[in-house]
Amino acid sequence: MSKKKYKARIVDKDVETHLKVFGAVCIEGAKWCGKTWTSSHHSNSEIYIGDPSGNFQNRRLAQMSPSLALSGEAPRLIDEWQEVPELWDAVRFEVDKKNENGLYILTGSSTPQRKGIMHSGAGRISRIRMRPMSLYESGRSSGKVSLQDICTGNPISEMTGEVDLSDIIDNIIRGGWPGNQDASLKQASLLPAEYISAIIEDDMYRLDGIDRDKHKMGLLLRSLARNESTTVTNKTLKNDIKETDDEDIAVETIATYLDVLNRLFLTDNQLPFGKRLRSSARVKQAEKRHLADPSLACALLGANTDKLIGDLNTLGFLFEALCERDLRIYAQSFGAEVYHYQDYNNREMDAVISMPDGSWCGFEIKLGANQIDDAAENLLKIKRDIEKEPGGNPPKALAVICGLSNAAYKRPDGIYVVPITALAP
Repeated sequence: MSKKKYKARIVDKDVETHLKVFGAVCIEGAKWCGKTWTSSHHSNSEIYIGDPSGNFQNRRLAQMSPSLALSGEAPRLIDEWQEVPELWDAVRFEVDKKNENGLYILTGSSTPQRKGIMHSGAGRISRIRMRPMSLYESGRSSGKVSLQDICTGNPISEMTGEVDLSDIIDNIIRGGWPGNQDASLKQASLLPAEYISAIIEDDMYRLDGIDRDKHKMGLLLRSLARNESTTVTNKTLKNDIKETDDEDIAVETIATYLDVLNRLFLTDNQLPFGKRLRSSARVKQAEKRHLADPSLACALLGANTDKLIGDLNTLGFLFEALCERDLRIYAQSFGAEVYHYQDYNNREMDAVISMPDGSWCGFEIKLGANQIDDAAENLLKIKRDIEKEPGGNPPKALAVICGLSNAAYKRPDGIYVVPITALAP
């Protein structure tokens, strides 16, 4: 891989920092999101465990003598280490023995079973989650507005330019896959479909050698696509499969298959937020369902531009998924985390960003500019309700992330309005 052609990623800063602090860094994430390119950019030597050359010579070498696979100039990249799980303990042992930082970079597109890994690597090997490219990384966001500025309450006022609905749909269908950014939309739509096929036909078995039902996995994936950006339960997924595909699948099977998808980094759910609100309202604990990239949902639904224009409800959920993918990438760069909020008083926020200092910010996500007023009023109502609570912890900032808006600004009521195509870390 030519390091001169490397396109900078937001996660680069985290990689550099962790290499200075830990003996090894493990970069995890979905296949084809750019882990190997990024790891290679930061390494001085490398070994590709999945390289088929010489009848998979590298893999056989690592199996016979893990220490030989680790031999090379630091930082040494060990790509797809999970194909030989013993490498984890070998790296941990070398880090302990040498007592140095920045020795190894591991990449993994799946999490192996604990069998074969003796030590967690805590304190020696740090983990960094890498996601597909955000709009800012792919050059599809101007980056005029900083998410960190919003979260810290700084003023913003920018004309960001008109946005066409077709461009929003293009971003959703194309996805954040690095190999897709220069292709035509027709060509770009093929990659997510092939991704799904590879998961079902190959990766699912290679994960642990268990021969699972491919048909049922396909049904579950389609159900997840239909329920993208919602908090449906496993039982609801079962009912959805029964109703839509006229097939039955046990709830226990769904739970097992969801674990497989999680270990393959194909799902990226949003956890619920509420502990720091100090509210008397009971908080729902359901996770918000997300596939690793909204383009995967499009592929599973067979969605194209015309179909999405004709189904604005589905488009709205996919746009929400796009925004929440980007919010997580941006928030990670300054140590924040992204959640969602729902309680039993019917109060909801699409996204909550929890800051390292304990403060938090609430976000609503709306495709059309005509929805901004309603979204702002919802956020203000939640803020007022929390402020009335004894010991309540109100948000530091509130914002509406939108699709079809030509400006980023702060309203008189204090609510930020920001187009996703203008946002950056």
